[in-house]
Amino acid sequence: MEQKAKHIGKFNIIDIIAVILILAVLALVGAKLLSRGSGESVQRDMTKVTYTVRAEGVPAELYENCKAHLPSPLMASGALVGGEIVAVEQTPYYVLDAGGNWVEDAAHTTLLFTVVTETPTAEVMTTKVGEQEVRIGKTDYILKSEFIEFQDVTIVDVVWGE
Repeated sequence: MEQKAKHIGKFNIIDIIAVILILAVLALVGAKLLSRGSGESVQRDMTKVTYTVRAEGVPAELYENCKAHLPSPLMASGALVGGEIVAVEQTPYYVLDAGGNWVEDAAHTTLLFTVVTETPTAEVMTTKVGEQEVRIGKTDYILKSEFIEFQDVTIVDVVWGE
């Protein structure tokens, strides 16, 4: 008789508790999704950051190849990260000869890349592209875009704002 008393129609008490729990979880998930989509997006102030990256001793033919692919969007870990390489300049690369004199190496060059990105404005400016910080003097920077990649290059200048 006790078994029959626990049944209400075709449901027993355990079935009713399970249905209530499932409905509660669905209501919470629905509320989270609706509140995320309907909320006003917070507009953050952004600061334009322009920085220069120097790649020394690279093969001379890379200058024309890089120039042909500009502007080029920045990437990290296979995804676009905002910002782009907008320009490249070429300067001579010098080496010491046997006599201890500095001479220009025609087979190699130094490339100066200009990169523009935006970062959230804050009291302490820290600029990150992907997971890399942008700081003057950083020598292990990886400059990577859709078509261009140089490792262990140096950031030689950073300008925040226009």
